[in-house]
Amino acid sequence: MGAMTTKTLSNIRNFSIVAHIDHGKSTLADRLIQMTGTVTDREMTEQLLDSMDIERERGITIKAQTVRLIYDAKDGQQYILNLIDTPGHVDFAYEVSRSLAACEGSLLVVDASQGVEAQTLANVYQAIDNDHEIVPVLNKVDLPAAEPERIQEQIEDVIGIDASEACMISAKTGLGVETVLEAIVEKLPAPQGDPDDTLKAMLVDSWYDTYLGVMVLVRVINGSLKRGQKIKMMGTGAAYDVDRVGVMTPKFMQVDELKAGEIGVITGSIKEVADTRVGDTITLEKKPCTEALPGFKPAQPVVFCGLFPVDANDFEDLRAAMGKLRLNDASFSYEMETSAALGFGFRCGFLGLLHLEIIQERLSREFNLDLIATAPSVVYEMTMTDGTDIDLHNPADMPEVVKISEIREPWIRASIMTPDEYLGGILKLCQERRGIQVDLSYVGSRALVAYDLPLNEVVFDFYDRLKSISKGYASFDYQISDYRAGDLVKMSILVNEEPVDALSVLVHRSQAERRGRAMVEKLKELIPRHMFKIPIQAAIGGKVIARETLSALRKDVTAKCYGGDATRKRKLLEKQKAGKKKMRQFGKVEIPQEAFIQALKMDE
Repeated sequence: MGAMTTKTLSNIRNFSIVAHIDHGKSTLADRLIQMTGTVTDREMTEQLLDSMDIERERGITIKAQTVRLIYDAKDGQQYILNLIDTPGHVDFAYEVSRSLAACEGSLLVVDASQGVEAQTLANVYQAIDNDHEIVPVLNKVDLPAAEPERIQEQIEDVIGIDASEACMISAKTGLGVETVLEAIVEKLPAPQGDPDDTLKAMLVDSWYDTYLGVMVLVRVINGSLKRGQKIKMMGTGAAYDVDRVGVMTPKFMQVDELKAGEIGVITGSIKEVADTRVGDTITLEKKPCTEALPGFKPAQPVVFCGLFPVDANDFEDLRAAMGKLRLNDASFSYEMETSAALGFGFRCGFLGLLHLEIIQERLSREFNLDLIATAPSVVYEMTMTDGTDIDLHNPADMPEVVKISEIREPWIRASIMTPDEYLGGILKLCQERRGIQVDLSYVGSRALVAYDLPLNEVVFDFYDRLKSISKGYASFDYQISDYRAGDLVKMSILVNEEPVDALSVLVHRSQAERRGRAMVEKLKELIPRHMFKIPIQAAIGGKVIARETLSALRKDVTAKCYGGDATRKRKLLEKQKAGKKKMRQFGKVEIPQEAFIQALKMDE
């Protein structure tokens, strides 16, 4: 690669790609990498920037990745293009906002056959909030179903940006990708910054590398970063020595320094990823900058669930695995907990349901662990009668009702885009989930619905239901809006009059009976029959709201009585009845693990 002689700000472009899932973001990134000759053809693989197996299989990007492209433009100049490939999913919205803050512009990729989706909107608005210049790109124009003119109009109507000069491309075949590179150079602004000022850099992301330790992706705003400097993180107050400074050309390549406006990677004496907070400001320890960058907030877990090993002997392995995952994902938190039914395990916090699924999948895949997850629950805020406030992460820890004066639950603002014919079913679904309709508008033939919904109702199976009602056509995006007081009660499940802690959930009073009935009916099918009758009940406090009885297995004790007096038979049956009564008092009900796993997967 030819070394760049001029390193002026005007020759740098920092950009990200914004798109809905499957609209071809990672494929376009692959093409840009290939066309600028960053990677030799031998090293080129599909979805080059998605390094985790899961990212490849699901076709989603989980961690923000960066790559530096060197582009010889038509005007004879050489440009450095820094591409930050961001996650598109709502669970990682905070990482996306930091990645966007590190860039000056975005490519908006829209599928020319499908058009604008809910998530495209959410991410584009975030880019616009970060004052981005936006270049629309219509992908998949080579497909027979493509309607580029209609989609251009749609972008103008829905998002309100001019799409008349949109790049028409096919990322898969490489058609028109050159125009994208030219558009980046011509239309996106160069970064601003003063290389001679005090160092001020933003921590965009961090990950763990087996050989180099914690790698920190930074965007230098002012000043310059060199090897051997002592830097300080303003959010955590910790100081580190810089060992290496480099850029990613997907592989790490060392450079002498990173100047204002550049994006690169540093490593230092940092022990774990948890020490590096996304969005933090990096400055020099001896000569710090006056104020930190705005918008920094530590990642807050939103959804909690318990993870238990199926085989109790795997507990130590699980503990080690969680420690390793935590090295690489600071937004994931966990603490130990025990349960009477499931033994030792961990209570874990996640950014959302996708995050939860990914962590579970990584635990089972990368560490070969068999796990049981309890029903996901959200964080509730409680005000006690003595005026103190506490957060409740686990329904099993709920204090006595008399001590609580108010329970508040998180609500979200959801925007759902759906083809018109499924609108009725979706409105009904939101209504059932205690939703409050805020807005309904039309984008061409599709409806855009805004709803306020309690997160508790969404966590369970809302997404699956939405997809099944709309045959997969509806797209859904949300952000957490606020906490609101609600009439929430703890529902316990009792088997043979003993509460099963792993199955207790917090529900809204209006939903309790429906949820309780579904749960006991399900357990009745799942628990094997015993020699005695077993009642299965759902209760709120001391009040049973649903009950099923599992009948006993019957052994024929009268088989050897033939003929003769009927009283002998009756005596034997009475004796058997007394025995069963006694068994029921002292008998342990064996609930197999499968029953737990099934019971925790609630369906409608």
